[in-house]
Amino acid sequence: MAIYLVRHAHAGTRGGYDGPDAERPLTEKGHGQAAAIAQALYPAAPVEIRSSPAVRCLQTVAPLARRSGVEVLVDAGALAEGSPVDATTALIWRLAVARTDAVLCSHGDVIPAALHALRGDGVDVDDGPGLPKGTYYRLDVTPDGRITSATFAVP
Repeated sequence: MAIYLVRHAHAGTRGGYDGPDAERPLTEKGHGQAAAIAQALYPAAPVEIRSSPAVRCLQTVAPLARRSGVEVLVDAGALAEGSPVDATTALIWRLAVARTDAVLCSHGDVIPAALHALRGDGVDVDDGPGLPKGTYYRLDVTPDGRITSATFAVP
C-alpha cells in the first residue's frame, strides 16, 4: 500500500493573483498537471483523498476524486500552508498504521518538512530534484504499517 504526498499543481504566482492567496486557482498548465496526476494515481485506488483548503490544492485532486469516486476531505490542521510538521506527520503515520491508501495534497513548505521528519524516523527518502508544482512522493508502507521509503515522481 502507499500514501502519496502531492504538491499542488501550477497556480501562477502570489503576486500575479489579485485576491486572497488561499483562493488562487490553477492555471491552464496546472489543470493539465492535475489531469496527469489523476491519470498516474487512479490505478493506486486511493480510498482517502485529503487536501489543504487552498483552492489550488482542491483543484489539483478534483480530477482524481471524480475519477475514483472518492470525496475530498479538507484538512486545514495538517495540510494547509504553514501547518505544523507534527500535525502532518501524525496524519501520515495514522494513515500508514491504518493501512489506508491515500493521497494528500499540500504545499511546498509542508511536504518537504514532513519528508525531513520522516527521514528522522528512519524512512529512506529519495532526495529528488526538489518538489516542483504538480509532482509527488510515494510513501511505501509495509503490511505492519511501517513507512519504508519515500520516492519522488513526476506524473
